Amino acid sequence: MSAPTRADRLPSAAAATAYQRRWFADLQRDHIPGAPLALVNADAPQEIFRAMGIPYVVNQWWASIVATKRRTQDHLARLRERGYPDYTEQYSSTALGSAFDPDPASAPWGGLPMPSVVLAETTGDASRKIFDVWGDQPGVTFYPLESAAADTVPERWWELMPHHWESAVGTDRLDLMVGELEGLIRFLEQTTGLRFSEQRFAEVLALTNEQEEWNRRTRDLIAAARPCPVAVTDSIPAVMIPQWHRGTVWARDAAKQLHDEVAERVTGGTAVCSGERARLMWVGRGLWFDLDFYRRFQDRYGAVFVWSMYLAIAADGYIRYGDDPLRTLAARFAAFSDQLYTPPWSAEWYVEEARSHGVHGVVHLVSDDARGSWATTRALRAAGIPVLELHADNVDARRSAPDYLDGAVGGWLEAEVLPRADG
Repeated sequence: MSAPTRADRLPSAAAATAYQRRWFADLQRDHIPGAPLALVNADAPQEIFRAMGIPYVVNQWWASIVATKRRTQDHLARLRERGYPDYTEQYSSTALGSAFDPDPASAPWGGLPMPSVVLAETTGDASRKIFDVWGDQPGVTFYPLESAAADTVPERWWELMPHHWESAVGTDRLDLMVGELEGLIRFLEQTTGLRFSEQRFAEVLALTNEQEEWNRRTRDLIAAARPCPVAVTDSIPAVMIPQWHRGTVWARDAAKQLHDEVAERVTGGTAVCSGERARLMWVGRGLWFDLDFYRRFQDRYGAVFVWSMYLAIAADGYIRYGDDPLRTLAARFAAFSDQLYTPPWSAEWYVEEARSHGVHGVVHLVSDDARGSWATTRALRAAGIPVLELHADNVDARRSAPDYLDGAVGGWLEAEVLPRADG
């Protein structure tokens, strides 16, 4: 077999980033203060806003931009100055700091326009309080969604969700979310004057399913490929920027472009690291303030991060088919946090993904607000997979100097992972 060729940056990743810049510039240019604009959490049902033509910005996406530009501390300082904590749920609270920016035009990408509505699931006391503060701002309304739990947990939920989501999620949870979504639609119609179209909504859901089917195929290609054909620093923007535009033709086509590029690299034997020695899994949110982190270990050790939750949850967490569009959307989000953070939902899924991708070790980013992290680590170790827990925040670098991160991961690789992988 010939030696693998070294991968350049994915064109789909560069194209997605360029598209997002143009979209955000157009949003700033066209937005009239007080006009409908939503700030929504990443795990919120954005498809309703899409169907109604209401522009929205994803809260955590904005936090990632601020962190990448090394401006998180500025935003957290504004919270601290007003007596709010700057040390909890920073990923969710960073955008709130934008509301108090005296010079928004100097902020990253020209600043975050003031939303008229914020939408979030009330997961935890701190999260609820963040959005209560948003709701206290002039002209801003906070629309909360409940965070329900279930007494029973389905086995291998990722196999049930596309078609058998009623039994997987549970009728009571779905009834609750359907009622909340109906209330959200009425609220948006009354406050914006726009009308909710069932036909347009069905089109949005169909396009989203097509998009995520392409992501599922891409995930499966990467899982089977040896060596790894794409860097997670490319797959994350190539997946997640289209995710924030779910329900559009552009997003569907962007997911197909990513798939086709990955398929071409697999066929051609392209490798992120020609000297790949170990395959790593990154469990947790993206380390936005230090994206070079992932590449440093492949350059020094031949240890390649082949998995992140972003492509994997796109593959397993969104696809829903059904005859009742609103209930189908409820099935997408009623248990969304469970899939990523609540054991045994999350723990069993991470083990399945680790095995399917053939990883030799897992780096687990554990933030202070993490839910169920202990169960994920325990399940992976019980499956015989080495796990390194990094206790750090993904946007707040105050306790995460590069030397500390590099030393912790490098020492773990040398002591636990590489000997097993080489053996």
